[in-house]
Amino acid sequence: MKKTQVLNRKKLDALYKGILHLKTPAECRAFFRDLCTLGELQEFSERFAVAQLIDQGVPYRKIAIRTGVSTATITRIAQWLNHGKGGYRLIIDRIKKDR
Repeated sequence: MKKTQVLNRKKLDALYKGILHLKTPAECRAFFRDLCTLGELQEFSERFAVAQLIDQGVPYRKIAIRTGVSTATITRIAQWLNHGKGGYRLIIDRIKKDR
């Protein structure tokens, strides 16, 4: 693996700690718009929307029709939701709790 392909833990931790200092949706919007391309933001938001639909029990084919995301990507997101590091689950459950 090339050195540029290896994730730098210190840099990632600095990014995560920076994100934890954001306090409002407006601050998040400004930071992520500066950090990411519009395409990356679109991709992130689509993945999260798919994870929420999977959690709601929406069939994969309906998710694909509704979002335009391929069933292969939906399957991969479902794998991360159900067997990943718990990030999707954490956020989805906290949002449900706040409702």
